[in-house]
Amino acid sequence: MLSYLRIQPLGLSIQHSGLSTIGSPCHREHGLVTVSSMTLQFQKKDPRITITTKLGEIKIRLYPDAAPRHVENLINLIKMGFYDGTTFHRVVPGFLIQGGDPLSKQPDRMLHGTGGPGYFLSPEPNDYPHKRGALSMAKMPRESNSTRDFNDNGSQFFICVGDNSGLDRRYTVFGEVFRGIDVVDKIVSAPRDEYDNPLDPISMTMTVRE
Repeated sequence: MLSYLRIQPLGLSIQHSGLSTIGSPCHREHGLVTVSSMTLQFQKKDPRITITTKLGEIKIRLYPDAAPRHVENLINLIKMGFYDGTTFHRVVPGFLIQGGDPLSKQPDRMLHGTGGPGYFLSPEPNDYPHKRGALSMAKMPRESNSTRDFNDNGSQFFICVGDNSGLDRRYTVFGEVFRGIDVVDKIVSAPRDEYDNPLDPISMTMTVRE
């Protein structure tokens, strides 16, 4: 039986939900709780993160004014070491690279893309576009057969490789790559399997500068 890490970041109000699957641009998750509110605690207005991989570093400027819950959630998870050792489990040329699933640490590749921290985030649609280098949150429905009312995954994110305006205001943009877009290009070019998972795992560590 699978066990799922259940994390309640500071200030979260959560409620349980049932088995869920993720819609594109993501896969699926046995998801379990929904974030309905969050106490925001930003001290500075220009938080930045660094994603370190064997192919180089990706530096991202976050948008706390546009998506405060998503930014605080990401920062809390980074400080807990949640992302360290996870992989970019989905790479689609011309579209995106996706990571942030704790189950991507497992050898069973069929699990990759199905995990999360044990909660969902309410979307924070805004006017930032899904342009090349945009950081956005992957999605999942509340119910496995749901075609509407999608929530955001609690930890899985993606970085746009190209301009994807069709995702605007449907997914929550909460940051942008300002250095290392060449590393993004290297990651998306990696040989991959039929599920777009790199054959040679590309793991990451994350740090934050608030």
